[in-house]
Amino acid sequence: MLQTVTVNEEGPAREIVGVEVRDFTREEALDFVHERIAASRYTPITFLNAHNANVAETDPAFREALDGFTVLSDGIGVDIAARILHGQRFRANLNGTDFVPDLLRAAPDRLRVGLFGGKPGVAARAATRFHEIAPRHEYRVLQHGYVDPIQEAEVLNALEAWRPDILLVALGVPKQELWIAQRIDERHCIVPLGIGALFDLVTGTVPRAPRWIRAIRMEWMYRLTREPGRLWKRYLVGNPVFLARVLRQKMVGKTGQSHA
Repeated sequence: MLQTVTVNEEGPAREIVGVEVRDFTREEALDFVHERIAASRYTPITFLNAHNANVAETDPAFREALDGFTVLSDGIGVDIAARILHGQRFRANLNGTDFVPDLLRAAPDRLRVGLFGGKPGVAARAATRFHEIAPRHEYRVLQHGYVDPIQEAEVLNALEAWRPDILLVALGVPKQELWIAQRIDERHCIVPLGIGALFDLVTGTVPRAPRWIRAIRMEWMYRLTREPGRLWKRYLVGNPVFLARVLRQKMVGKTGQSHA
């Protein structure tokens, strides 16, 4: 028995281990964000992959925070989960590394884009790279990700005074989503995005996989070979754990149907 696809004002969504993930095409996702900006509707956005889903299973605060986000699909893991649970994969792979540059390129109007997080100096290089990608927008680096309470207050005050259209938050999972949920609201920006390692990837600080590897959906394997010490547990342990959780959701769904 396939599980239910829900529909709300944001469009269809598929539940993946307890998280509602929007089933957008790339064009629909881009239009959705641009429409929210045009209407000045506060809309936090993040991305779900196998690793994030595992974190959500073990971190109740993170799991609760995700209920306040529009969650986009990221990677082959959630596609496999969608096939198992709902009979078909998501209509687009909306990983932030590709989605954010596309969002900037496709914007119909000039945007104000804030950058917060990452290691010292990386956000500034990312802003330069984004300006090369989409030069008509205004980019402003607020602070790196290693702030004390005084610096954090300065960031929040700067955001409230400026209120960018987009705020890119690169603090890692789950810290970035928790920070957005606990610190950011409609006074500070219109669309905050939790974007993980985007600044590192867009600047080449962490190399991306060649296009042919990305095309066959094996970028995670490339990253593992580049950083085995840091990523082996996330992928070699985390991916099977995620699959087991998906299968458990499948079986619980069947059990629920059989007792309906």
